[in-house]
Amino acid sequence: MMDSNSKKVRTSDVELKDRLVAINRVTKVTKGGRTFTFSAIVVVGDENGVVGYGLGKAGEVTAAIAKGVEDAKKNLIRVPLIKGTLPHSQESKFGGAQVLVQPATPGTGVKAGGAMRAVLESAGVKDVLAKSKGSSNPHNVVKATFKALMEMQDAAMVAKQRGVELTKVFNG
Repeated sequence: MMDSNSKKVRTSDVELKDRLVAINRVTKVTKGGRTFTFSAIVVVGDENGVVGYGLGKAGEVTAAIAKGVEDAKKNLIRVPLIKGTLPHSQESKFGGAQVLVQPATPGTGVKAGGAMRAVLESAGVKDVLAKSKGSSNPHNVVKATFKALMEMQDAAMVAKQRGVELTKVFNG
């Protein structure tokens, strides 16, 4: 990991699993005919608080996915988790997509749809209530979810920013 204020994570520190969120076929019409390419959005994570996403574009599906995985490994973030759930509720917006993520009690599971589910499961969140409002475009939903996760703060982070020791806060 890098310094304590940064949420970025080095790839060499973690074992990552990848999930394909969406794949698009893109058609370019030229004088010579149609050219098909593929774009893939991929989420990688260690299911223990580290997650990243990437976009890959190529002439073949497998190559697009591989490029997406490499891109995702370049922008990993660390998500604060408390007993398998999030520390607090968070709302976020990216483009037309708006997301809401809330902590849930143990045993609830991941109550989220599509693109949000892939991000939250890859991050290692076991219990969460999530709602995607507005656009269902997977690219924007993934980016809005990441924005919400990056804004998450646990008690230790807030105490450090305020210059207070956690033992003083909890012990009186």
